[in-house]
Amino acid sequence: MLTTSTDPRAAAAALLVPGTTCHGFAVERCETVPELDSDAYVLHHTASGARLLYLACDDENKAFAIGFKTPPADSTGVFHILEHSVLCGSAKFPVKEPFVDLIKSSMQTFLNAMTYPDKTIYPVATTNEQDLYNLMDVYLDAVFNPAIYTKPTIFEQEGWHYELDLPQGPEGEGDGSPASLREGTLRYNGVVFNEMKGALSDPMSVLDDAVNAALYPDTAYAHESGGDPRAIPALTYEQFLDTHARHYNPSNSYITLYGDLDVDRALAFLDERYLSQPSAASRRMDAAVAAGEDPSTLAPNPLDVQEPVACEYKRVEMATTPENALVGLGLVLGSALDRKRTIAADILFEALLGSNEAPVKKAILAAGLGGNVVSYTAAECLQPYELIMLQNAQPGVARELRRVFQDACHDLCEHGIPRERLEAIISSNEYDLRQRDYGIADGVAIACDALSTWLYDDDAATLALKYGPVYEELRGELDGSYFEDLLRELVLQNDHMALVELVPVDAAEGAEGAEAAELAAKRDAMTDAELADVVERTAALRAAQEAEDTPEAKATLPRLRVSDIGEARPEPPLVVDTTAPIPCLRHDIPTNRLAYAMQYFDLSCVAFEDLPYVTLLCRLLKQLPTREHSAEELDNLLAGKLGFLSFTTEVMTQPDVDGVRPYLLVSAGALSEKIDALASLPREVWSSTLLLDADADRVRDVLTQIRIGLEQGFINNGHSAALGRAMSYSSPSAVVREQLSGVDFYLFLRDLLEHFDERLDDLRAKLAALADRIFVADGCMASFTGSDEDFDAYWDAAGDLGLGAGDGANAGRNALVVPAPCDRHEAFVIPSDICFAASACDPRRLGLDVTGAWAVAANALSYDYLWNEIRVKGGAYGCGFRAAGERQTAFYTYRDPAIDPSIERVARAGEWLGSFEPDEAAFEGFIVSCVSGMDAPVKPYALTKRRNTTYLAGLDPHAREERRAQMLAATPGELRSLGADVTRIAAVSPTCVFGGRDVIAKSNAGFTVIDLLG
Repeated sequence: MLTTSTDPRAAAAALLVPGTTCHGFAVERCETVPELDSDAYVLHHTASGARLLYLACDDENKAFAIGFKTPPADSTGVFHILEHSVLCGSAKFPVKEPFVDLIKSSMQTFLNAMTYPDKTIYPVATTNEQDLYNLMDVYLDAVFNPAIYTKPTIFEQEGWHYELDLPQGPEGEGDGSPASLREGTLRYNGVVFNEMKGALSDPMSVLDDAVNAALYPDTAYAHESGGDPRAIPALTYEQFLDTHARHYNPSNSYITLYGDLDVDRALAFLDERYLSQPSAASRRMDAAVAAGEDPSTLAPNPLDVQEPVACEYKRVEMATTPENALVGLGLVLGSALDRKRTIAADILFEALLGSNEAPVKKAILAAGLGGNVVSYTAAECLQPYELIMLQNAQPGVARELRRVFQDACHDLCEHGIPRERLEAIISSNEYDLRQRDYGIADGVAIACDALSTWLYDDDAATLALKYGPVYEELRGELDGSYFEDLLRELVLQNDHMALVELVPVDAAEGAEGAEAAELAAKRDAMTDAELADVVERTAALRAAQEAEDTPEAKATLPRLRVSDIGEARPEPPLVVDTTAPIPCLRHDIPTNRLAYAMQYFDLSCVAFEDLPYVTLLCRLLKQLPTREHSAEELDNLLAGKLGFLSFTTEVMTQPDVDGVRPYLLVSAGALSEKIDALASLPREVWSSTLLLDADADRVRDVLTQIRIGLEQGFINNGHSAALGRAMSYSSPSAVVREQLSGVDFYLFLRDLLEHFDERLDDLRAKLAALADRIFVADGCMASFTGSDEDFDAYWDAAGDLGLGAGDGANAGRNALVVPAPCDRHEAFVIPSDICFAASACDPRRLGLDVTGAWAVAANALSYDYLWNEIRVKGGAYGCGFRAAGERQTAFYTYRDPAIDPSIERVARAGEWLGSFEPDEAAFEGFIVSCVSGMDAPVKPYALTKRRNTTYLAGLDPHAREERRAQMLAATPGELRSLGADVTRIAAVSPTCVFGGRDVIAKSNAGFTVIDLLG
């Protein structure tokens, strides 16, 4: 059951008295962190040297994390490979995939591991305290006693290994003869190897790496911590083990505990089970010293400060499309421990470059150097830096970008940075900090944040968490020249900077061609015996991957039972308040003195061919002046008065399988004390934006930025694009989504940009007409989340939102006619060395009722069969099966080295499920993890949107609790009975692929191949 103490802060205060020792931990100090409503205790384990931070607070979503300082010495990706590998079995838990077993069987609300440029973190979170200890036990044994020392196949699987593809004989197999071996194709495979091929298909990642290498040439940051596929095969197994032994020890560790938990029990657990016990790493180190190795060579890699260096210009080449040309200007900000300077720099550059109305971005765009400018503050490193990136750059503009940037900054230093803009950014940041919506479990995000200073100074465990005084001080600095002086230091007087240009080149000149030539030479240099050894080792690896864990090994894993699941969290009923001027979905949810207002405008009044213009309308609103304010004034006003304002589209699949209802969604959030702005500003934007007079350059800039963003999405998240496109082959709702935001919209946008000048006037008129038609009361549904006082104040200020009664007849409510979907069997070529594939359908077309048992089946398929077949054996970075409610089933792969093997494995998924024979504990684990996913705490805004979707999609308001009950009641036999249906789904679900040209060319699936990016 869920466990809570009466007052975790009081319990911690009584136990953890500074100056005392508790279970081997010396309590150094306690600090209140009001920003997190918590008390922070800083401890260290005297025997092992481990550091520990406990944040005592009233959050049932408890968290644990252990991190290690892991600065790389090269680009072999050894720490990334270790991150994967240590979670592949350990001394106490000798199963192949304990990480996956935990996903399948725990109540985790977060379970992952992350490799940063100088650290590796293993965090978990859960609402169940016993589950927390289970997760801690597996993770701690994984990092301190991994099976990598006795199972080299783990390194081969997760890191890299050779494979030799033999020519196919009459029986479909190579005969293994010397001649056959000589004709085989040698290739690399491995999960991290393939993951990084995908990651480094992103030009922005390649540019960031190049900027880091130029800024920090003599430090760990000069290397690709994730691993460069050209360097990964240089890593040997012995180097891999040595690196683990030198870094994965308690004295190099940083442990975080967070939330409402029994800290006395947690400290005792850590001390007795792990920190006071020898580890595999320590035993290897002791053996090295006993063998006469110099102890100084056994220390962790150093993390050094880079002396200032100025890189005036550096050119890097990449095989990618011409649109991906980039220029990056990197500026080192100072020290991670100077929090005021880092936060001030983040505010400063957001004010100067954060929107199209920001003064420096406006100057760069006006110079016509590229399609977009973005910047971000990289604060999680020893010497934080700012990266200003010009996207879709014109050839040879790197130095001109620097000149324009510096000239604009010089002008602001001389004449002053607009204070209303700086104040607006500070207000916007403070809203985000109050909202605390990290996108992941709070304790996990906070543990990572703490390490952004703690890693570099043992006395700075809480420095990054106590931001309140910094913001107060920076508000005071608005009255002086602090920000101008900082801008001058960082831009005009900075002797630690780098200018890097990424130049696209023809694919034949790129890394893939070099890799193929390298492998061909390696094969030719190998003896027949060595080639035969490659085949044998691959077979041995396959045998290890296919071997089942023994019952004894499985029994070592800690498991929760269904009886450990608490009751579902009750949610207040969703109320449709018809007393408001606009029908309003009223949400009684605690929000920490925030308020959220939304309006859903029905798009059935828009013709199908006009839907792409709705997306353009959404993106141009806020970017253009209104009758009341200039674009710059509006930009400052929105940032200063609202937490956010967004105009987006959402498509609600309806109970009828062919039914579809798209909406234009206006969402806004504000502090309770700014309710008037929440009521007035969204209305001003939608009702008085000057669309007919829209500035041509401003519109072109926005459209170009949309195009660039879509292209980045295709490269980095191709599985999402493939899922949407595959679904559109059979679902009218997905057809509409494609028209609003998918491939069809992208193709529309490219064509519009290519004929922009001749279509501009029509575009302006179309947008204005659509705004008049859409923003009416007819068909509008409002939503409000906040206190009763805020609800009343909102409607008092909002009135009827200026919408009036509306005129349904004139609005043309039945204008939308959706074309019938059809299977296009497409493979879209993107600049990448891997692929993303998806097959999807609406199960209602097959007469299938997707109950809660399907969610359990999806869990089993994703984390048992597909994980082992596609990720472990196939080398893909990700894969899965989805059974979302009753309206989507889908298979997908992510950063996959090949198409056809995964398609074949998907086809066999139903057969596997049909013979699914889990033991009782394992099956209960599948149920526990499914139900806990439904029960995980949700932030107010996300919960609001989920409840709104339930209402507008015509879902039964009790569907979630019914689905939950069905999960709890699922049986192995019920899952086996779904096997035939899964086989049908795999057979009839249309497939779509996004991938590199070479990967697609190797497929025999007969796709219609389309060059997506030109």
